[in-house]
Amino acid sequence: METTATTSPRIKLPAALAQAAELSQLPASVLDRLMYPDHIHTHKLSIMRDDGTTLTVTAWRVQHNNWRGPYKGGIRFHPKVNLDEVNTLSALMTFKTAVINIPLGGGKGGVRVDAKSLSPTEHERLARAYVRAFADIIGPEQDIPAPDINTNNNTMGWMMDEYSRIVGHDAPGVVTGKPVELFGSRGRHLATSLGGKAALDELVKKLNLVKVPLIVAIQGMGNVGGGLAELLAQDVKYKVVAISDSQSGIYHQTGLDIKSVFDHKAATGGVENAEYAHNLTNGELLELPVDILVLGAIENQITGANAERVQAKVILELANCPVTNEADSILNRRNIIVVPDILANAGGVAVSYFEWVQNQQNWYWTEIEVNHRLTELMRQAVDEVWQTTAERQTNLRVGAYICALSRLASAAKWRAVV
Repeated sequence: METTATTSPRIKLPAALAQAAELSQLPASVLDRLMYPDHIHTHKLSIMRDDGTTLTVTAWRVQHNNWRGPYKGGIRFHPKVNLDEVNTLSALMTFKTAVINIPLGGGKGGVRVDAKSLSPTEHERLARAYVRAFADIIGPEQDIPAPDINTNNNTMGWMMDEYSRIVGHDAPGVVTGKPVELFGSRGRHLATSLGGKAALDELVKKLNLVKVPLIVAIQGMGNVGGGLAELLAQDVKYKVVAISDSQSGIYHQTGLDIKSVFDHKAATGGVENAEYAHNLTNGELLELPVDILVLGAIENQITGANAERVQAKVILELANCPVTNEADSILNRRNIIVVPDILANAGGVAVSYFEWVQNQQNWYWTEIEVNHRLTELMRQAVDEVWQTTAERQTNLRVGAYICALSRLASAAKWRAVV
């Protein structure tokens, strides 16, 4: 079943987008089209569980906009995923690919399922069922999925294999985030973290923050937050004093030994009671007296209720939508610099783009080459957003949306936008 754009729910996006559209004098027809996805595809997927019973779940693929290239976006397996969430994230991907100036559009997929209840074989069956259901609307030149919450490189490998079986030939470019041995890209595992660090490094220079080391707190120690923690631990310009997982956090004002923290979590299942560290809640971590606060967990972490108590000078949004609209206004009034999600966490889709390019050319790069290209791309994106922000006398979030809207509007001139 497909719901067309005329009956699709309106995209729920940050208030900064409206400000950017006004400052950009964006044509009303362009903005209106961007408020709704091009297509929403919905299917029921049924697989056999290991015990012989049948599992039936709802799955979506939202294709938001392809003015600048094929639809692009991850697929999440989660029991609470819904159409509004997938719809909004598909639009964010449109702006994210535009702000870092890669020739892709925006899309997103979701399956409402308790992924943690799936065995590996059930996960594979579900991944292949998803591809069979949506095979007609995905493809290397049409829509390119990627991993997201509770999906990974194995998921993408199964999806690539299933699509290749359907079309009758190997089609590695149909998805990104695949294992390296199955035409994936080197450097993909740390792409979002490395892209975030590249953005942070560039911003530190532009803000002329000469203090060494800069004190950092990180909410989230999964692939993104944890990856950044490992990168910052190798750079004398930064000192990580606090980090948290989904259960709790730890803090030590002289700095944490990141390797020992990860060893402790591997041994105990959490960071709580790590040696030489004090326990604290996720809420307390957000309000620590640090230079840089990294939000690498989930959405809606800084709100109108706690934004006045944030002490960081710079906030790096590695998660999607971790700051609410109300909190954004408060932080802006307090002159706290927020590096927005559509810029800060774009390293993942950047390397997905690199993977797609390598697949199309059948020419594969070293990890050093991938990391160098990613770092340069992120630095250039930060520079462009910084210049736009200064010229328009606004904040980085609005500046990032202005850059994205400018590129989308330029592409729209050649499209049938009514």
